[in-house]
Amino acid sequence: MLHTKPREDTYLQKGMRKQLIQVLRDKGIKDERVLAAMDAIPRHFFLDPAFERQAYEDRAFPISAGQTISHPYTVAYQTQLLELKKFDKVLEVGTGSAYQACVLAEMGISLFSIERQKELYDYVGQFFFLKKYPNIKRFYGDGFAGLPSYAPFDKILITCGAPFVPPKLIDQLKPGGIMVVPVGEDGQQKMLRIIKYNEGDIGQEYMGDFSFVPMLEGKNSR
Repeated sequence: MLHTKPREDTYLQKGMRKQLIQVLRDKGIKDERVLAAMDAIPRHFFLDPAFERQAYEDRAFPISAGQTISHPYTVAYQTQLLELKKFDKVLEVGTGSAYQACVLAEMGISLFSIERQKELYDYVGQFFFLKKYPNIKRFYGDGFAGLPSYAPFDKILITCGAPFVPPKLIDQLKPGGIMVVPVGEDGQQKMLRIIKYNEGDIGQEYMGDFSFVPMLEGKNSR
């Protein structure tokens, strides 16, 4: 899991990361900005040193508080769906290990990230690598409520399986904005890209089946 002290990013690890990026490209990730951001971030920093080699396989790993660090393909795919522009104001629900947050921040956006698990929120706060990204603002809170005092947002990304599309988050999305959210229960979700039109109407696109940990209401202080 995460470490408070800096770790090395060797030529071997950079080489494995290049191979992972090619895997993602072969699987259909076309946004070169997303691929460049993921190539710039040492994923092994986010895992226990025992898993440094496996860090560059396209697989998920368990982290603290019963959560996971998503497959690299899932991270890349969700990020690509957002169609990010530099300086976009983005809300992320589910900070988790902060790997997805760092990918977004590497792309030059202003990120507001919510985590409901106090254990994870506190732990990530000690993570040395986050110092590289002052454009990440972290919050301990309920993702269903969003961050109304910081709204509206150009883009919203939900990194856990929501039982429904949270209406308060729709309200916090700018007209013309995009929300990417996996919707469904029991570990099976349909990835939706939601577009909020200037008139306030909502459009939805189905973007495939995925599996995420559940999005839960409230905060967990344990």
